[in-house]
Amino acid sequence: MNITFIGGGNMAAALIGGLLQQGYLAAQIRVVEINAEARKKINCEFSVAAMEELDDGIAGSNVILLAVKPQHLSSVARKLAPLLKMHLVISVVAGIKTKEICRWLEGYTRVIRAMPNTPALVRAAVTGLFALPEVSTEEKQNAEIILEAVGSVLWVEREELLDAVTAVSGSGPAYVFYFMEALQQAGRELGLNDTQSRQLSLETFLGAAKLVSLSKENIAALRAKVTSKNGTTEHAIQAMENDGINRKIIRAVHASYERSRELGNEFGNK
Repeated sequence: MNITFIGGGNMAAALIGGLLQQGYLAAQIRVVEINAEARKKINCEFSVAAMEELDDGIAGSNVILLAVKPQHLSSVARKLAPLLKMHLVISVVAGIKTKEICRWLEGYTRVIRAMPNTPALVRAAVTGLFALPEVSTEEKQNAEIILEAVGSVLWVEREELLDAVTAVSGSGPAYVFYFMEALQQAGRELGLNDTQSRQLSLETFLGAAKLVSLSKENIAALRAKVTSKNGTTEHAIQAMENDGINRKIIRAVHASYERSRELGNEFGNK
């Protein structure tokens, strides 16, 4: 695979770094980026070719990965359309549906949408993937290879489920950070200093996630094991239940889902 990234931002950098770490050669990767400083940064950090012109950037590539901002995808795709031959096009642009991407690509349909999340920056992402019917099994495998460079992947059968992926995992890191912030604040209010509160919050999340990943029990069972009758944890969980925290979290995820759909419609109408 020879891969061209259109857009040289954080997600492209994370994927390039992951691919190189997996043994890909810098010569197999190119970046098209209009910003001169961003091109210089990509070239210095990864020693991959970074250029301004689209036609130069995709010469010799099998895979084109769209990693631009949503508001720029329409113009980029329209410029890309006449240059496409047998390329696989992968979009990591949040929210914008394949029907709009294909319309801007003048009917080209060898397209995959991917929804990674920000832990891609530390090779710990989870990415939702959806492919149009015209995408071959081999091309799907190539997409997996690229996205697995920054974490794990999962396929969805219906494109609308990518909005659910966005709501759960795309926005999900922010939910975790929000809860960690609250834990740290509680720790400070109870007399711990900033460093102690941060360490306890961070290590608790890391440990709990590892326990879930290694255990054969479901999350509810693991929570029950920590929640002794009339103990400290039970009182904490009961306080959350009384405040309806569970339903509020679920409502927040639904709000993210609705906004993902709205953004897709907004940018798709351009």
